[in-house]
Amino acid sequence: MDRSRLPQLAIFATVAASGGFRGAAKELGIAPSAVSHAISSLEQSLGVRLLARTTRSVAVTEEGALLLKRLRPALGEIDLALDAVKEANNRVAGNLRLSVPPFAAHWLLAPRLAAFSEAYPGVTLELRVEEPFNDIVATGVDAGMRLGESLEPDMIAVRMSDVITASIVATPGYFENHAVPRHPHDLLDHLCIRRRFSSGQVYRWEFEKDGEEIVLDVNGPLILGDDRLVVEAALGGAGVAFLLQDMAPEAIAQGKLRRVLEDWCAPFPGVYLYYPSRRQMRPALRAFIDFFKFTT
Repeated sequence: MDRSRLPQLAIFATVAASGGFRGAAKELGIAPSAVSHAISSLEQSLGVRLLARTTRSVAVTEEGALLLKRLRPALGEIDLALDAVKEANNRVAGNLRLSVPPFAAHWLLAPRLAAFSEAYPGVTLELRVEEPFNDIVATGVDAGMRLGESLEPDMIAVRMSDVITASIVATPGYFENHAVPRHPHDLLDHLCIRRRFSSGQVYRWEFEKDGEEIVLDVNGPLILGDDRLVVEAALGGAGVAFLLQDMAPEAIAQGKLRRVLEDWCAPFPGVYLYYPSRRQMRPALRAFIDFFKFTT
């Protein structure tokens, strides 16, 4: 093996993960021209095209995908070895990349991020806030966080929160002008604030009581792409909102938002952190799990 190619291989993996030369250059702290030169040199030495380039995008070729399949685990082992050396000096350090859905990032992690950074100053934590359930191995992240019901069976999962209960809410002023719903189907006559995910799907509201499950395509004048916007719209009196637990606890406790249909709001599985293999466990990931994991 020509070990002089290792920096070029690492640059190639970064380009593939970031989706472009500029993103890779920013992450690596080098010039885009240096990234381009490294990729061109690597392709020339291998005699294959690894990346398909256009003026607007960069995509991994079939040959590039074959190389990445073997390359990412190898680079992961190198990172693990470097982190182990740092840990031997009683210092948890290294880069840690996580794929996290917006609700978990904003309401579960954000309040404690400063404390985590203070506890582990040697760890560089990158949160990729994204809704799709991505392949964490293919995208080059160390672990992901999702609701337990969304996990693949071959993933190792660590519980990071208690069960989560939904809340159907609106302002008291809204209910002064609209009948309080007694059954989920009553919501079809209400102004509902809907949520569209980045996949393009509009969330269908889910209910359960005494074994009966109901899924509704509600109606309303607002379709929003961010949970915080949904909360603000509900507080502004725009209509009825479907919120997950902890999205607006203070507003509910203070009476700014009124909960309805509580007996139809069955709990969801809690948030779990998932990763593919204990063998790849990095000290920084272990520190994150120990810091944030749910304890009864």
